Amino acid sequence: MLKVGLTGGIGAGKSEVSRLLVDHGAVLIDADRIAREVVAPGSPGLAAVVEAFGDRILTADGSLDRPGLGAIVFADPDRLAVLNSIVHPLVGARSRELETTAAPDAVVVHDVPLLAENGLAPLYDIVVVVDTSPETQLDRLVRRRGMTEEDARARMGAQATREKRLEIADVVIDNDVPLDALRRRVAEVWTDLVRRERAHRAGSRRAPGE
Repeated sequence: MLKVGLTGGIGAGKSEVSRLLVDHGAVLIDADRIAREVVAPGSPGLAAVVEAFGDRILTADGSLDRPGLGAIVFADPDRLAVLNSIVHPLVGARSRELETTAAPDAVVVHDVPLLAENGLAPLYDIVVVVDTSPETQLDRLVRRRGMTEEDARARMGAQATREKRLEIADVVIDNDVPLDALRRRVAEVWTDLVRRERAHRAGSRRAPGE
């Protein structure tokens, strides 16, 4: 098994890259999706978030008001740290549980938005960074997601810098390109990941000292 950490700044197009990798055969473990699951209504995770932030972060039906909570934490690094201290251990435990169900020869891609911020690179055999310019990120967040420029800049500012992400990258996928070019680059990366997985498996079979 090859464990791949996939990351990129908000608006970089990481979801598209992960979808393309799944099309090639990757097993995807999506940290964002798990993060929603661990704070579902009735979960211990949601109870802990409410205890930390109060009932104001709940909607009328008792579920988490994610935009409302986001507006609080992305404007206050200390409050963001509190949220992360609740959610990240739950996400990590569930991710490890899902990883154990993958085949021994699988390429398991962990889609982790805050990989650089939380110093998680050592957990993976390979770190793949989806890279775009800040200008492209801002344009996508405002034009495609309907954020205000102020909100988009706040969310970008709460994440690691582009330089910090690139420092931990083993593989970089440039997503300031047309979709056809992105597809070709992802296909190249997939071929490399499969090669690495085979080499990784062969190495793990060798006896110590061989």
